[in-house]
Amino acid sequence: MISWSSLYHVVEAMMPLYAAMALGYASVRKKAFTPEQCAGINHFVALLAVPLLIFRMISSNNPYTMNIRFLAADTLQKVIILAALAAWARFSNNGSIAWVITLFSLATLPNTVLMGVPVLRGMYGPMSENLMVQIVVLQFVVWYVLVVFLFEYMAAQNAFMEQQQMPPPQANGSHSVDIPAVNADGSDPDVSIAQEETIRPSGMLILVMAVKKILKIPSTYASLLGLFWSLIAFRFGIKMPAIIDNSLSIISVSAIGLGMFSVGAFMAQRKKFITCGYYLAVLAMVMRFLIGPIVMLVSSFAVGLQGVFLNVGVVQAALPLAVLSFVYAEEYNVHPDIMSTGVIVGIFISVPLTILYYVLLGLER
Repeated sequence: MISWSSLYHVVEAMMPLYAAMALGYASVRKKAFTPEQCAGINHFVALLAVPLLIFRMISSNNPYTMNIRFLAADTLQKVIILAALAAWARFSNNGSIAWVITLFSLATLPNTVLMGVPVLRGMYGPMSENLMVQIVVLQFVVWYVLVVFLFEYMAAQNAFMEQQQMPPPQANGSHSVDIPAVNADGSDPDVSIAQEETIRPSGMLILVMAVKKILKIPSTYASLLGLFWSLIAFRFGIKMPAIIDNSLSIISVSAIGLGMFSVGAFMAQRKKFITCGYYLAVLAMVMRFLIGPIVMLVSSFAVGLQGVFLNVGVVQAALPLAVLSFVYAEEYNVHPDIMSTGVIVGIFISVPLTILYYVLLGLER
């Protein structure tokens, strides 16, 4: 059974996060900060504070003692959901790549950095922090790469479709325009626009574009560098010099507070909390707080994950939506209203739902 003392520790871990968010919201509403100043804070958080926090988290985690079964459950959850969405998109008239990306992000990409570590540490102690770090590594090295790849593929596909719908360049309606050129192999150099229009974008080219996009994100470098350092440090027993560690700590320690402050400021700048309509808002919440945790529970049973590790896996799957998912949705203009609602409303209702999952999972102990 969960004691009142345990519940208090959970609330104790969550409330400072919401206090920082409320401060950010009130500051913007009371015009203490201008939109330009908020953008500057966001830029600092995204460019320095959060990447340094991620680097410190990953570099201090021993990669040789990672919980393979826990990571397998998390991976299986995402594979199951992605496969189900892909099948739905393939055989349903209402399915599309855009909806696959949106629903996959809603169901599988929680806010592990800003909220997952402090909340789960309050619930299950320091061991949960190591598990969250392992989730963070996979998120930035694998899953966000996949999401950006799908975005880029969809963008290339849309560009191809627009090209197909372009009017013919010649007045007589002919699509064939000979372009003189000399091929290296001496073959017929004539190329027609009609032939060019039938060439679809290369999957390998799209992958390269997606990787380039990912490499522009500072958190990606932080994850890879942190993983690289941890592999060396824990293999050869090397400790990071205190002068470097303390220098990183001064900036990274502000990441969670300023990150939640930025979320509150973002909420205050929106005209409405629910911008996508109530039906889609409910769909977003069902995917985030019901489908995701349930599939994670099934995946955990499938790989034999038990005890506190199973509990941590399910509760982290019920955390609010990652803010980065909204950033990508807005950049590619793919259901940004739904993702915005998922971030804002999800942060509010995650408090009772996370505690509910914590209590229900604790009944078996």
